Amino acid sequence: MRLDVYVNYRGTCEEAFRFYQEHLGGTITSMIRHATAPNPNIPPDWREKILHARLEIGGTTLMGADIPNAEPMRSSYLTLTFDDEQEAERTYALLADGGEIFMKLGTTPFANRFAMLRDRFGTSWMLLQGAAVP
Repeated sequence: MRLDVYVNYRGTCEEAFRFYQEHLGGTITSMIRHATAPNPNIPPDWREKILHARLEIGGTTLMGADIPNAEPMRSSYLTLTFDDEQEAERTYALLADGGEIFMKLGTTPFANRFAMLRDRFGTSWMLLQGAAVP
């Protein structure tokens, strides 16, 4: 058995996955468009939007699709754990740009660097780096 994550986007799945591939070191392994399987519930102008995509990142598979009425993620987060503080800060800056910050990157009792945010694509992220300094 394996647990993967599936995120629905409101028309930005391809842009999000290409961004994650470029900036988070992932690899897109599949990107299928709605045109391959017409669905009467999908608007005609969404034919080139994503029906199903897969991105391998950090040993995990992130899957996604474009769904016209998709809502931003709430109460669940994709979590990135870093060995390096500078990489955590670089990634925080990338994901926070145009997004919504719930908790700024900072020190907590359980991590040297910790943040919670929603990126401009509607994906919620938690970032963790290192054990907290006593």
